[in-house]
Amino acid sequence: MQHVPDITVPAIDIEKIRKDFPLLQEKVYGLPLVYLDNAATTQKPQIVLDTLMHYYIHLNSNVHRGVHHLSQEATAAYENSRKTVASFLNARKPEEIIFTKGTTDGVNLVAYSFGRGEIKPGDVVLVSAMEHHSNIVPWQMMCEDRGAELKVIPMDENGELIMSAFSDLLTDKVKIIAITYVSNSLGTVNPVRDIIAQAHARNIPVLLDAAQAVQHMPVDVQELDVDFLVFSGHKIYGPTGTGVLYGKEEWLDRLPPYQGGGDMIKTVTFAKTIYNVLPYKFEAGTPDISGAIALEAAIKYVQQVGVENIQAWEEQLVDYAVQQLQQIEGLRFIGNAKHRSGAISFLVHDIHPYDLGELLDKQGIAIRTGHHCAEPVMGFFCIPGTVRASFAMYTTFEDIDRLVAGIKKAAAMLR
Repeated sequence: MQHVPDITVPAIDIEKIRKDFPLLQEKVYGLPLVYLDNAATTQKPQIVLDTLMHYYIHLNSNVHRGVHHLSQEATAAYENSRKTVASFLNARKPEEIIFTKGTTDGVNLVAYSFGRGEIKPGDVVLVSAMEHHSNIVPWQMMCEDRGAELKVIPMDENGELIMSAFSDLLTDKVKIIAITYVSNSLGTVNPVRDIIAQAHARNIPVLLDAAQAVQHMPVDVQELDVDFLVFSGHKIYGPTGTGVLYGKEEWLDRLPPYQGGGDMIKTVTFAKTIYNVLPYKFEAGTPDISGAIALEAAIKYVQQVGVENIQAWEEQLVDYAVQQLQQIEGLRFIGNAKHRSGAISFLVHDIHPYDLGELLDKQGIAIRTGHHCAEPVMGFFCIPGTVRASFAMYTTFEDIDRLVAGIKKAAAMLR
């Protein structure tokens, strides 16, 4: 029986969706799996698995360089995926979509190319206090290389950005802002429209890390007016090793290439190389063709369910989880933002997160423990890490009930 007060009937059939994900039918230690580690990676629907297999059985060939039938078919499927991603993000044209290995790869691409093309000694790059390491380290490396300075937008005890401090940091020395849309460690949804508006008032471009956003809420790059946006395929029900960089055409044209090699060139001589047009200028070498095609299948699956429907369902899950978790004795939330999506971080009494995670695992409950690649966040709260439960479209209220019961059982054993 579900113990769910005042819950709106979802516009999606959760049980039908769960049947589309083979791994959700697995058992762990003989128990039905409760998978609450979706911020780390999501499970894959059967259509994504079938698409991967179909490519290697029926289409396997390199793209863009062949005149034979298989190459033409593979190229068409690969480029159709780009069009689907462009439509999903409402990009102006498919050429503004660059396929990458993931969010980390996308941030590194922009940091390297922007640094090489735009950053001079004394310039400033702004990031926030809640960034994932992949949106900190590439900028640090670039700043060290170019003689620039990395500055940090602070946050408060609720895990929300201090917007007055952000405004104060906006000077003529700031050349780019790189910020997460949704914090992977706290679940905080940042006021990105306000950030972009203030930045653009000073002609400062903005990169959004949307790794924890695109699977939870509608993301329209034209409505946001964002200059760069990155996300990972594996967090939106697609394959690992795939990702997307969206960039405004004028910026992608302006920046130098990230890597050299095949497909990113028009002509090569030992005297000079002329680079290819967008998007190929930033896609050196043979890409993850099967992954890009399977990413399209994942995005079409999400579109079929409806991103707005997913958002509405997950907001109920988060509210219910907060309501139930806060009734556990000794539990304290790490981060308590008014607008939260996808994930909840917490600690129970003085129990180490790893110990709690181990005992939850033995009960068939998969959560994430540790610093979540956000060590500065943990340093701010003076803690070694957190327990993080993160949700997806296939998460149920029963999953949350089992999590709550599992925490109570584990806490009783560990105290």
